[in-house]
Amino acid sequence: MSARQRTSRSPARVLKVDPRKPDPGAIGRAAELIRAGGVVCYPTRCLYGLGADARNAAAVEKVFALKQRPATMALLVLIHRPEEMEGLAARIPRLARALMDRFWPGRLTIVLEAAEGLPAPLTVGTGKIGIRLAGHPVASALVSAFGGPITGTSANLSGSPGCVEIPGLDPGIRNGVDLVLDAGRLKGGVGSTVVDVTGEKPVVIREGEVPKAEILAVAKEIG
Repeated sequence: MSARQRTSRSPARVLKVDPRKPDPGAIGRAAELIRAGGVVCYPTRCLYGLGADARNAAAVEKVFALKQRPATMALLVLIHRPEEMEGLAARIPRLARALMDRFWPGRLTIVLEAAEGLPAPLTVGTGKIGIRLAGHPVASALVSAFGGPITGTSANLSGSPGCVEIPGLDPGIRNGVDLVLDAGRLKGGVGSTVVDVTGEKPVVIREGEVPKAEILAVAKEIG
């Protein structure tokens, strides 16, 4: 059943998962759907997110459609291991590595120069890509089981508040995804801090779990 058919018929299946020790069967099913080009709703540290194969242009476009997201706003991706950045970023500056060491997993999204060959909808012509090491156990297990980067955008309509529990999920998104991994109520909040390290100095695009002052302190430490 396609996402369009499901929107007019019945909601996607919901699988309850333990937020600390998620069932491998549920994670495997979610990874299988992402591998097939589907979209899965899953928990992150603060909010529920929408996960699709970040290297599949059609899957990324589904995420944009579900969120009604402007085509000019790029999507960040989640990875399971820092080594996976090599195929996503053209280069990894010294500051980026220092920030990774200090604040990962979770908490911080690092914007880098995008590697060649990534799907156009992912970077929307910016030449940049935001990357975060998955921090929530369910998100981490999902990225690991999938074996590659997945989209890490929040599961909400563009411009609307994020979702901290599945009953609050927008009906259009709830009916449009292929699977929902329900880990209960999340802590909420502003989410990760987003910092661009493509220039000579770091630029904090969004201040979240990591204060801007701490980012600047790391930059000062390494000169």
